[in-house]
Formats: sequence, C-alpha cells, structure tokens
Amino acid sequence: MKKITVLLLLITSFTACQPTQTRLPILGEREGVETRTVNGQTVTDTVYHTIPDFAFVNQDSAVVSAKTFENKIYVANFFFTTCPTICPKMQTQLLKVYQEFKGNPGVMFLSHSIDPRHDTVPVLREYAKNIGAEGAQWQFVTGDKAKVFEIAQKSYFVSALEDENEPGGLVHSGALVLIDQQKRIRGLYDSTEEADVNLLKAHIRTLLAESQIQ
Repeated sequence: MKKITVLLLLITSFTACQPTQTRLPILGEREGVETRTVNGQTVTDTVYHTIPDFAFVNQDSAVVSAKTFENKIYVANFFFTTCPTICPKMQTQLLKVYQEFKGNPGVMFLSHSIDPRHDTVPVLREYAKNIGAEGAQWQFVTGDKAKVFEIAQKSYFVSALEDENEPGGLVHSGALVLIDQQKRIRGLYDSTEEADVNLLKAHIRTLLAESQIQ
C-alpha cells in the first residue's frame, strides 16, 4: 500500500508540473519491447503498462468492459455514493470536465464504485441522473469489491480499500486518471485542485489532437 501511495504522489507531482505540450508522457513501468515490420522496415516499439480487460455492470444494467472504451480517451476515478469526504468535490470537478467534452465521441468517463453492497444499479442510475450525467458517455460501474480494489491498485495505480477508521469504512484516492486510446495512463490529477482539473482538460485536448496526427 505504501508503495502505491508513493508512486501516486510521484506521478501526480510530475503530472501537475507539466505544461500543456504537443505530446504527453506515458506513465507506468515499461514492460518490454515489441518488434514489427512496417513497409518492409523493422520497427521496435516500447511496450508500456496498459489497463487490462475488465467487466463491471453500469447504471443501466449493461456490462462494461475494456471494449466499451476501445479507441476512446477516457477519465477514470473511484468513489462511492455515500462518501462524506472527498467524493462530492471530486465528482463536482469531474462533472466540469464532462460538461466541457459532453457530446464528443472520442472522450468518455468511468467512475468505479468501491461500495457495491450499497451502490446497486438503481442507486448508480439515480446518482448519475442527479449529477446531470446523460447517455453512455459517463459510465458508473459496480462489481465485485475485490476486483474493483485490484484494478484500482494494480492497473490505475491509485488507492481503494476498506478502512474501519475512515468515514464510511472505505478509503480511496481522489485522483482522476487519464487513459489514452491504447489504454495507457497519460496523467493523474488531484481532483481537489482546480489547477489540476484545468490541466486535465488541457491534456484531453492534447490527446485529441495527438490522435488526429497519428
């Protein structure tokens, strides 16, 4: 847990210091190299950490998987609807990002509940309606708690776990995680900091521009 927290602090600090640029860094450990042939030439590419496949259920009772976000830029976070501390501010800030890119087919949002016992499909549906999330662009998902905790910590590099000393008995990161079309992490942003949220918006625009060049 300490290793994850330190990694998040380092990545968040690094991301927050970056100006808007023509190409964003790819975060996470390099996992090797891949050699392929392009137009008769041998090309060697670095293989980076990517978000693995997953399967959760959304606010409309539909299964959401990595395929749902295929060739999409998306912002992921972890929350629970009864959270009395960081969640209200985090979701308010994420709503601002959603509103800026609402209707853009290249951008999606993925909020994972870490309290599946309470956050059932009807609860998530009502929650999405109350904050103004419409359609399929913003997915609110629930599922097996252990799997949600695992994908948070091992895939997105953010904290999510039970803690009886915390309000609600759960603790999680307030980070917003930016994922590109290749399922690579391109930034982590502190949802409680207005400057970080504005940087996230700028970086989404950077990724959209980057995808048009490729």
